[in-house]
Amino acid sequence: MDFLALFGIGLLTGLTTVLFGFGGGFVAVPVVMWADAALGADAMRVATATSALVMVVNAAFATAVTPRRVLAALRGSGPLLLLLAAGASAGALLARHAPPDPVRWAFVLYVALTVVDLLLRPGFLRPSAPSGPAHDAPRPLPAAVGAPVGAVAAFLGVGGSVMTVPAMRRAGHSMRVATSLANPLTLAIALPAALVFLGGAEGPAAAHGHARLVGLVDVAAATALLLGALPVIAVLRRRPPRIPDRVHAWTYIALLGAVTVAMVL
Repeated sequence: MDFLALFGIGLLTGLTTVLFGFGGGFVAVPVVMWADAALGADAMRVATATSALVMVVNAAFATAVTPRRVLAALRGSGPLLLLLAAGASAGALLARHAPPDPVRWAFVLYVALTVVDLLLRPGFLRPSAPSGPAHDAPRPLPAAVGAPVGAVAAFLGVGGSVMTVPAMRRAGHSMRVATSLANPLTLAIALPAALVFLGGAEGPAAAHGHARLVGLVDVAAATALLLGALPVIAVLRRRPPRIPDRVHAWTYIALLGAVTVAMVL
């Protein structure tokens, strides 16, 4: 029954990957916590690690089927991607050893503050109108933000899109472009984080002797989520739904709010 439930949530994960650039992080963390509740406090650590692996596959697949003209906006972003990866490695190492409960509440606080910021600060719901031909080539984030974004995203298991999408949105880009570019940026974060998490488990998580764990990753849960997500990504990338930009932005905020409530409960 857990497998079927995770498979069903995987369908939603595929939807959020394409429409919001999440890669699965925000959805996967609370769901894997529920599936691995028997691990007690360590469920958060395992959920963060499993989320990283799910995001690697989802973001890689979503990136592969994204039009090249959209990805062209990331040309010259090598330093940004390297710093995202470096920050993610540090964040994942810290997450392996951090107390699980504070990480959980940091996740909740981070997402809640993001929702407030998106609602109150101008630029997300009503982006500034771009001028000139530059709006056809969305600008990537400055390289300097790579390390902190990667570290926070990997530590909390959120993937980074909650930072990158609003930043690109405030630069005047449509939700469709911003969420599409979030996938390759998420991949740069999730890949090194997943490699760190796949290493041998330490501490209380290892003591549980959970047969499905490889390092701190629940492989069975990740497999179920991916089996649901990948077909959805393939279909939606081929036939993307037409969503009004403002509705798209409000739905992004609503999803963040729903995940915050789920983590609190």
